[in-house]
Amino acid sequence: MIDYGLFEDILGFDSTSGKERPLAEFLARRLKAHKVETFEVGDGTLNLLFSWGVPRVVYCTHIDTVPPYIAPTVGETEVRGRGSCDAKGQIIALYTACCELAANGRDGFGLLLLSGEETGSWGAKAFAKLPFKADLLVIGEPTENKMVSASKGTKAYEVVFHGEPFHSGYPQFGLSAVNLFVDFVNELRAKSFPFDDVLGETTYNIGKLVSDNPQNILSPELQCRLYFRTTFASDALVHEWMMRDVAAHPHIEVSHIGGDIPASYLTFEGFPASPASFGTDAPHLLNFRRKIICGPGSIRHAHRDDEHVLVADLEQAVSNYVRFFELA
Repeated sequence: MIDYGLFEDILGFDSTSGKERPLAEFLARRLKAHKVETFEVGDGTLNLLFSWGVPRVVYCTHIDTVPPYIAPTVGETEVRGRGSCDAKGQIIALYTACCELAANGRDGFGLLLLSGEETGSWGAKAFAKLPFKADLLVIGEPTENKMVSASKGTKAYEVVFHGEPFHSGYPQFGLSAVNLFVDFVNELRAKSFPFDDVLGETTYNIGKLVSDNPQNILSPELQCRLYFRTTFASDALVHEWMMRDVAAHPHIEVSHIGGDIPASYLTFEGFPASPASFGTDAPHLLNFRRKIICGPGSIRHAHRDDEHVLVADLEQAVSNYVRFFELA
């Protein structure tokens, strides 16, 4: 049975990425298991591993959230607040499943809680370097309690456009970095990558856009991040285009700053399943032979001001997680 008082306490922490250590320390004290281990990530944050016996099945999610922090509201049918859906709702559902398994006399499972998922899977990358191994990883993410059959990859790039500053009254004597950026975006929008029968279209987002210059001077530089969601059909092509064709432009500098590849995941007969477009820690956790992604809440409600999860979804997730252990 889910402890909604504990859930509210977890939601009461502002664990925006980079601030999650106090929540990790609270969870290390508050959650009960046969064995509790903490691991320094290296950036001031912590990973946690709760074990019941020697784990062959490990339940996993992340403790950091996106900004801004939103205080929780616990109602009869839904829970609101930052992380209620992504991914503190996963924490409480996964922990409840572990408690139910333990109460039924089962062992051989663990709960892995990771930092830094929202900003680069830093906790997962740190944990992957440990000698720990197990057969099955069950990652909790907001999937509407559907098992993820496959998920898109990610490719992140830092792109810098180098212009030539000049008085804006005489643009013919300079080169605006903003105009270079606009030309690139038009080329990007017209660029066609192959459609994937499983994961569909390749998509992208532009963020961290900076061009700090006076209005009467042509912009000497514009910087941005370009973040692709890639498919089995497009992953290699996206990287080749960015690092070969785009980087060959004399006024454009491209740096690959991270990402992962598309992947297929384990599903069980009798459970609904579908592909997903969002990224998870799963590709970085190399300590496991098989992987499942499934959890309560909807990705459509994650990262929003009205983020919430339904109580019924949480209860269903607990049942699913217990069943996964039995099927493993």
